[in-house]
Amino acid sequence: MGPALMLLVLTLSSLSQPARGGLLDVFTDIADALDDYVYYDFTEDPSVVSDYDLGWLTDLFDETNECEPNPCLNDGSCKLKGNGGYTCSCVPPYSGKKCEKFVNHCKKVNCGGGECVLIKAAPFYECKCKAPFQPPNCKKAAACKPNPCINGGTCQKGRTRNKFTCLCPPGYSGKFCQVGPGDCYEGEGESYRGLMSETVEGDDCLPWNSHLVPFHNVDLMDGLGAHSYCRNPDGETAPWCFTRVKKKALWEFCNVTKCSEGTALPTVPVLPAPTNPSSSQDPPRQQFAQCGKPQPGSMTSRIFGGNKAMPAAHPWQVSMQVRRKRTRDDFGHMCGGILIDSCWVLTAAHCINRMDEMQVEVGGVMLEKKEDSEQIIPVEDYIVHENYKETKDALFNDIALLKLKGAKGQCARETRFVKTACLPTGPLPDSTECFISGWGETETEYYSTRLLAAKVRLISQQRCTAPDVYGDRLDDSMICAGKMQGGVDTCQGDSGGPLVCQKDGVHYVYGVVSWGDACGLKNKPGIYARVSKFIDWINSKMQNA
Repeated sequence: MGPALMLLVLTLSSLSQPARGGLLDVFTDIADALDDYVYYDFTEDPSVVSDYDLGWLTDLFDETNECEPNPCLNDGSCKLKGNGGYTCSCVPPYSGKKCEKFVNHCKKVNCGGGECVLIKAAPFYECKCKAPFQPPNCKKAAACKPNPCINGGTCQKGRTRNKFTCLCPPGYSGKFCQVGPGDCYEGEGESYRGLMSETVEGDDCLPWNSHLVPFHNVDLMDGLGAHSYCRNPDGETAPWCFTRVKKKALWEFCNVTKCSEGTALPTVPVLPAPTNPSSSQDPPRQQFAQCGKPQPGSMTSRIFGGNKAMPAAHPWQVSMQVRRKRTRDDFGHMCGGILIDSCWVLTAAHCINRMDEMQVEVGGVMLEKKEDSEQIIPVEDYIVHENYKETKDALFNDIALLKLKGAKGQCARETRFVKTACLPTGPLPDSTECFISGWGETETEYYSTRLLAAKVRLISQQRCTAPDVYGDRLDDSMICAGKMQGGVDTCQGDSGGPLVCQKDGVHYVYGVVSWGDACGLKNKPGIYARVSKFIDWINSKMQNA
């Protein structure tokens, strides 16, 4: 008896029993019953006995949970619909089908002589008044009432109601005498928790939760919060803050002094080499402390001034540089790459030319300026995916590995400016916000000598394979990300560079910049090699090299 006939018999039999649920329950009963039978096929040759694999039946009726992984962004919760699909319950101030839209509740609020800031409780905004303006709407001014000066400062009225000066006691400074003795920063100011809130130009700092500040999840990490004190949360060279220029927020260094000079950058100590001189084995590779964690790491999304990226914000970024073999030409930037191990770089297969000699630069942001943070490492070997294929329409399996040349198991040295990105452990929901970075090199046009960065969103495979987008040119080795409406943000990456997405505070390299139709065109987002498809390939090549 064939499996289809047996299925029919068992279905009719089950329908004669008392109903215990819907059709899915009926097939569950059938699947349970099938476990009690062994089936043989004698239709061709009675001497040949073969078991039927009935796994197709249970696979056919597996229920997919559209809430796993959670497609709702910004801490939204997912709920399955009874008739299929799901809905996202968004946490204010986010909205949209997947909680991807930020609702700026300050947009139509006039705070007079203050600043509209975002808060987590309804109505999700409030007016933060600048002295001498008074709450709640910051439209009435009363200089020196109450006294805004602290630490024993004396308030002196100006010529108008909204002008005053604080006369500070010895050792104190600042607009409100808030900066006391010892208010200075060490190193580059990552640990600065002082009270300076003015820039070197004398402008007032915006609160970190101002609606003008270009990020919305401001927590207590790295000293940020509902205040306007200077901080350095992203690896700048000194504490800084945002200031208001018309209706925009621009960043500027703060008027805070340095405690001491010559503070060394922290480095990871090098592990001792094996002491067995007779061993012929290579020393073990020295691992970085932790992948996917910029240091400091809560604000890697700060993008400003033409999308220029800050030092240490994208510490896995690699500049792949080439020159013709057997020449003494200077190395030149050709493609991007992603550091995934001390001695391994992930890049695009189409970047590899066997006629080229290669090196990589890590830790820097400037291509034509030597930086103390940069490391230059020769490439010892490369591995291109065996199924890489280039056609006139697309690049398939566009992924490659660069093996770096090192000593005693170490190639790139971990610093605050040099870290590895993590390989992905699972899928991410569509519309997840990710980052691309690079110098804008597409092998046809040169854009910038400074590292650029931009935000993009993952776009569903269904949308990207629509006839008006890329149609059937995409396969499962590719993903697309960007903006369907087009724009320059889709042009900021390098071929071979990273598409990095954050989950639970850890950054994963989800894609490798591969190809696309021109740059910034409507309905033509960037195409990336889907790294999750190549995890086994990557690990096996690294282990067996």
